[in-house]
Amino acid sequence: MRSLILQLALLATCALADDITVYSDAALAAGWENWSWGSVIDFAATDLFEGTSSTSVNSTAYSALSVKLEGTFPNYQGLKFDIAGAQPDLTISISSSVDGTASPNILLSSMSTSITPNAFTSLLIDFRNLPGSGAALGNGTWDRITWQGGGNGAVYHIDNIVVVESIVIPPRFLSAEPIAANTIAVTTQGDVDFTKLSVSLNGKAVKIVNTTSYVPVGTPSKSVTYLTLAAPFAPGALVITAADSTFNFTLPAVQYASIVQQNSYPISPQVYGVNFPTSAQYITDLGVTMSRWGGNAVTAYNPAGQFTNAGNDWFFENRVANPPDADAWLGWVEGAGSESLLTIPALDWVAKDSTSYSYPATVYPGQAKFDSFLPNAGNGLYPNGSYVTPVPPQTNAYTPWNSSMAKAWLKGLAHKPTHVTIDNEMEISSNTHQDMHPVLMSYDEELARVLEYAAMAKEALPGVKVAAPSSCSWWFYWTSSVGYTDNTAHNNIDFLPWFLTQMAAAEKAKGTRLLDYLDIHYYFQPDTSSNNDTAKALRLRMTRSLWDTTYVDESWIGQGVQQNHQWTPTMVSLIPRFRTLIDINYPGTKLSISEFSSTADTDITGGLVTADMLGIFGREKLDSATYWSTPDEMGPVGLAYWLFRGFGTYFGANSAQVNLASPNPDTQGVYAATEGGKLSLVIVNKNPDTPIAFDLANLPFGSYFMRHFGGEAGIAKWQTNIKVDSSTYIVVPAYTAVFLKQN
Repeated sequence: MRSLILQLALLATCALADDITVYSDAALAAGWENWSWGSVIDFAATDLFEGTSSTSVNSTAYSALSVKLEGTFPNYQGLKFDIAGAQPDLTISISSSVDGTASPNILLSSMSTSITPNAFTSLLIDFRNLPGSGAALGNGTWDRITWQGGGNGAVYHIDNIVVVESIVIPPRFLSAEPIAANTIAVTTQGDVDFTKLSVSLNGKAVKIVNTTSYVPVGTPSKSVTYLTLAAPFAPGALVITAADSTFNFTLPAVQYASIVQQNSYPISPQVYGVNFPTSAQYITDLGVTMSRWGGNAVTAYNPAGQFTNAGNDWFFENRVANPPDADAWLGWVEGAGSESLLTIPALDWVAKDSTSYSYPATVYPGQAKFDSFLPNAGNGLYPNGSYVTPVPPQTNAYTPWNSSMAKAWLKGLAHKPTHVTIDNEMEISSNTHQDMHPVLMSYDEELARVLEYAAMAKEALPGVKVAAPSSCSWWFYWTSSVGYTDNTAHNNIDFLPWFLTQMAAAEKAKGTRLLDYLDIHYYFQPDTSSNNDTAKALRLRMTRSLWDTTYVDESWIGQGVQQNHQWTPTMVSLIPRFRTLIDINYPGTKLSISEFSSTADTDITGGLVTADMLGIFGREKLDSATYWSTPDEMGPVGLAYWLFRGFGTYFGANSAQVNLASPNPDTQGVYAATEGGKLSLVIVNKNPDTPIAFDLANLPFGSYFMRHFGGEAGIAKWQTNIKVDSSTYIVVPAYTAVFLKQN
């Protein structure tokens, strides 16, 4: 049985003459090898099939069906296959075993959300327009195709796998949306006929006076044509007729706002950071200003052998670090124009090699899980969730480490970091690194480690800025793993306020500042994992927790759980709160958020949330921020960075005042900046189906460079130059972020 889904709105015809069959019946086609791992695979399954058989796959966590061609398919245009299952959690990639390059990850859910277990669905991946990112695969020594399961594995049947020689895409108008003052962005595929396009506003035809086409970087399968209208937009019915497609919009009543460039203050350039950028080109493409070497694995990083261990993130197994060499990484990161934030291990152990692990099944047979790739390595937990006992000897996987060894490492670096952090989330090390540090981390121990390693770093790297303690979450801002008895033992002072007072006292005693940045990690506490409409709306308004002193958090925090001694404890108001705590306890300390997340990196709402956060960071005077982990350059979160900083065009250096007559932060964000007398503006429309419009007082008339992503135009880098002759009606489409910079 089969149900047909036309992917990406493509009415595609596949040429059959030179297609490469990967699998049809009973076995892989000649020339293809099985490179799968961690999966039970039957290439001759007959419980569900087309023809005489199909391939059944049962993959454990992060395991895969993977096939490799004896040869390459560099100039082919697509991959088609039939799949059945209960919407399996699969990530598809095309890669080269020759040079290690790989396509962006393709989520099966970005192609279809209606895969069923009892019938096959036919899917097509267009290599010129990869699902999810819209990127082109490009030419390469492609020879491998992988379907990888997620954290819970994947069970499915797959059949009729073919690498397609060519895909013929008929011309089509994909979308047409109003944007800015008098511009319509029309996205198309193929060679469409613009003489068949017309525009009317409130029943009256509107003349098109100019057209400009643009093919975005990295997504050449689509193009956008910007139509300049003879008249500005106004409230009412806008109808765009393009051949056999019609696009209708109800343009809303205007909202009133003003921009005051004279009221401005500097935006810290360090707020546009990410963890582990992938290349120098990535840094320059997205304008990354701060690059962090961080995360759970760096706690065990041994620079002597470039070994590491991710702790309970992956079965407490040693491995070669990725990237391996912190020194080389620092060199190319800073060579690309980014500052650096290097995490210094500060516990007593680091990985001793690339192969050892802490919980062998031969010693601890009753563990809840074992690594499907290394079956003797366990997860250190019993089935009831309790820790395996006795604690294994640290020497199973680790070798001793101390501040003297760290000092020798830092002094020997050829490339010096501009900033360092003292380890990573030490307060939960008895969980993430239970084999290395099984004892609960107390206030006093964490402070002692920060003081010791911060003093060492200042000696080893004169001028370096120190950030600490990189606390993982709201709960651990206020207490330790020891629990409330630790608060009680410290005069009922919550942890981070106490930590600040102690660092201030250390400066007074030593005559030198050891803490330059109070560093925290911030992850939204509400659960949006369902990613349904309700979850998406919640995700988009959760940015209020960063700044709004009236916003009651829509999580356990807002339910009045008495977990700390803070004022208005149901309201996170993160940046204002910590600014106040710093002013009270250790004035002059800067504030860093070295981990934050959109909660949905592959969804358009994740990109809109990130754009909103980047705007908030500048407006609220945050000093530094790095995204966890590495945004896909072509994905929604990468586009948020591109919007503000991409390819050398930057949001202004100084945040300008925006006054909104009727602010609605749940559904929109408006951010302005100024530099050299020129205005930049970012507007984020979080409404899924409704445009918004502004009368923007003090918006200078003239030429603007415009960027945008989202809406019906989709996930791509759309940009052009426009002219603004009237500021009384500026439109932003639904689910769209727009950037305007005065030329």
